[in-house]
Amino acid sequence: MFKKNDWNIKLKKRSFQPVTTYIVLTLIVIILSGILSLFHFQTTYNVVDSTKVELVQVSSEVENLFSFDGLKYIVGNASKNFIAFAPLAMYLVAAIGLAICEASGFFDVLFKRMFANLNKNILTFIVIFLGTISSLINEVGFVILIPLAAFMYKAKKRNPMIGVVAAFAGCAFGYGTSIFVGILETQLIPYTTTAARLIDRTYHISLVSNLYIMIISSIILSIVGTIIVEKIIATSLGKYRVKKELNELDDLEIIGDDEIEQSMLSADYNEKRGYKHAMIVATIFVIFFIYSVIPGLPGSGLLLDYSEETYLRQIFGDNSYFQDGFAYMISLLFVVSGLVYGFASKKFKSDTDVINACKEPLARIGSILLLLFVASQFVAIFKRTNIGTVIAGILANVLSSFSFGGIFYLIIAIIIMMISDYFLTGIQAKWIIFAPVIVPALMQSSISPQFAQFSMRAVDSMTNGISPLYAYFVIFVGYLNIYNHRQDKPVTIGGAIKIIFPYFVIISITWLLILLGWYIIGLPIGPEVYPTI
Repeated sequence: MFKKNDWNIKLKKRSFQPVTTYIVLTLIVIILSGILSLFHFQTTYNVVDSTKVELVQVSSEVENLFSFDGLKYIVGNASKNFIAFAPLAMYLVAAIGLAICEASGFFDVLFKRMFANLNKNILTFIVIFLGTISSLINEVGFVILIPLAAFMYKAKKRNPMIGVVAAFAGCAFGYGTSIFVGILETQLIPYTTTAARLIDRTYHISLVSNLYIMIISSIILSIVGTIIVEKIIATSLGKYRVKKELNELDDLEIIGDDEIEQSMLSADYNEKRGYKHAMIVATIFVIFFIYSVIPGLPGSGLLLDYSEETYLRQIFGDNSYFQDGFAYMISLLFVVSGLVYGFASKKFKSDTDVINACKEPLARIGSILLLLFVASQFVAIFKRTNIGTVIAGILANVLSSFSFGGIFYLIIAIIIMMISDYFLTGIQAKWIIFAPVIVPALMQSSISPQFAQFSMRAVDSMTNGISPLYAYFVIFVGYLNIYNHRQDKPVTIGGAIKIIFPYFVIISITWLLILLGWYIIGLPIGPEVYPTI
């Protein structure tokens, strides 16, 4: 006779690795594209012809990848999709510099000296604020600030995952703001201007039209973000626990007190010497970097695009060497500083020491590379299906059917754009579709195109951090798992969203309050630019 308890089966909750989840999501998208294509899922929406300044209809339909031709695309473009994946190149370039600095011990010394006595709330504010304003220069904050923040928090003997969350939250949920104009202005203003000229043929929008509201928003978001991270997220993540390794030694060497003291003094001297030399070289490098973006001086302007007429476009234009080379320059700064510290502190004695020391830091990026590969296929395949574009086009048509205007219309537009942003993450791609709808409608209600444009930036910031389709979300998931002490229980895609979800909710409410408050009070959003016309 079998006992009844022998037949009891305990079902364990299965935690899928992020790599597995991305593969499953990719398969779902492929099958879904076949189903939607079978039912002719498509839409027609309006865009603005910038030459004639008139609306032009564009049709978009779901492309079937669950077919012979679709499978040919998937197989034939796997390598191209991986190489073209936005985070890949910047991440690899940054990882080299970070690895050398970590291996040399420079980061340990630097962050202990800088943050040992710094209040934890101030550190979190600094990390979030830097992440918020990092959108000034592409998405460089995701690949540089996230690992740096982890080192900072580890130096403070805090859970590095808190630093990862703070840095990612600042970069993702503050992407639409900064303390100065950057690449987003060059991307959005052309579409805002052409949409505004459907109503007023002479309408002009300057690059600094959102400057005031950007600066204030950056500060407000960083303060609110600090409260969210410290009061909600940090408590849920808990303390960082390191596995203690016990080394059993066969032979024990007895060292006298004089030898121990001498060894400690020598190590302290080498550390101070290495730190001093590294900081001198780093300062010189930074001065050179700054000099390379100043025009008109002897030998200056190395990173400027002189094919552009204005300075802002020379430094933030589409072909700017500053934009394209920033991640490389920062990585080079880390490489030089790490090497100088390593050799000056006698941690490195030869190039072999450098290579051997970097093996462990670089080995950790292997898991992220695998994650980047599967995520790149998922993002590229979803984009190829046009599902996101069709959904955005349908939502834009829904928005254009509303007969009311004013601030209530703006709120509805924000909600609709938030939904579309989950499926179509590129801010430029969305604004091409929504600008011809939102800008003219708000202008007829006396709301300025500049305020409409900033609202779009706010919307893009609200949902970036919770969408697996957002290219840099994979960096967030990867670093959470690097510092996850429970290797048997990985941080899943759903787990990462769960961690960041309180931030999403509260910061979205904060964004709405900023927009509504600014509109009601009527403060200028830029030089001589107001929420209303």
